[in-house]
Amino acid sequence: MASGGAQLGRKIAGKILAAAVYAVAILLAIYVTRIYLEYPQTDDAYVRADTVGIAPHISGPIVDLPIRDNQMVKKGDLLFIVDPRPYQAELDSAVATVDLTNLQIGALDNSISAAKERQDQLEADRAYDQQYLDRITPLLSENFVTANDVSSARSKLAAARAAVESAKSEVARATNELGKYGDINARRKAAEAAAYKARLNVEYCYVKAPFDGYVTNLNIAVGQYANEGKQVVSLVDDRNWYVLANFRETFLSRIKPGMYAEVFLLGYPNVRFRGRVEGVGWALFQDNGASVEGLPRVEPTLNWVRLAQRFPVRVTLEDRDERYPFRMGETAVVTIKGDR
Repeated sequence: MASGGAQLGRKIAGKILAAAVYAVAILLAIYVTRIYLEYPQTDDAYVRADTVGIAPHISGPIVDLPIRDNQMVKKGDLLFIVDPRPYQAELDSAVATVDLTNLQIGALDNSISAAKERQDQLEADRAYDQQYLDRITPLLSENFVTANDVSSARSKLAAARAAVESAKSEVARATNELGKYGDINARRKAAEAAAYKARLNVEYCYVKAPFDGYVTNLNIAVGQYANEGKQVVSLVDDRNWYVLANFRETFLSRIKPGMYAEVFLLGYPNVRFRGRVEGVGWALFQDNGASVEGLPRVEPTLNWVRLAQRFPVRVTLEDRDERYPFRMGETAVVTIKGDR
């Protein structure tokens, strides 16, 4: 009897223990499901940063390359130098042209002054000839002067008027050659613009970092020819790091811009980083439905199989720690924590 009672007690205890395990499992499943739904999480996420291809504004052989691959550079650091000698020669020529233009402008100013002085003198002569003609014309009727005297005075006045007009034309011609428009001298402005452009080209020979970043995939050497507008060096922008986390579309209704996110990186498993949701992607490229040679492409699918699409969610990393530098392409685990 005692043995049978003990066996019955063990059965009851086993059933109670099994019921307790089932209850804990159910409660744990409910808790995990609630956490899973309330705090969306994905491990399909990668650290990203903006990359910029650095290209020169001018062409020429590279004569100096003080950087190394994967080197950290600060804004304003020298990346490489394109041979500046031909551009320096153009600058020297442009500066000389500016000096020569200033001399020419000075000479034209003197010519204009001389032409105006001659015009003033001729206008004075014309005024005198006009007065002389006005004085002797009434004397002709009283025979104090001859008709020939009056005719000669008229001819002299006409010649004086023609000389004045010629002087005015000379002043206008010299003024046009000066190239002055208002307070701006077009000759000087054009020469100074050419010199400014040549000076810019010399400055462009010294290519500097536009921001703090990392040199990446450096595969050039001194002597290589750099072409205008063609990428020579790539920089990873260290100013802004973010994570592109691909969340299933079923989670998107619970992810809003401005929400906080908890980020773990596989390279630093014991470190937690904080981020903030910047935005949720609005579009995905799909082969299914794309046009192929003008015809729609429709992939065959199984009606009872539906896979949730994943949309990229951009999470900006807000805290930085020099001990744990970010690297573009690192695998991350992102959990959306909401507004808290």
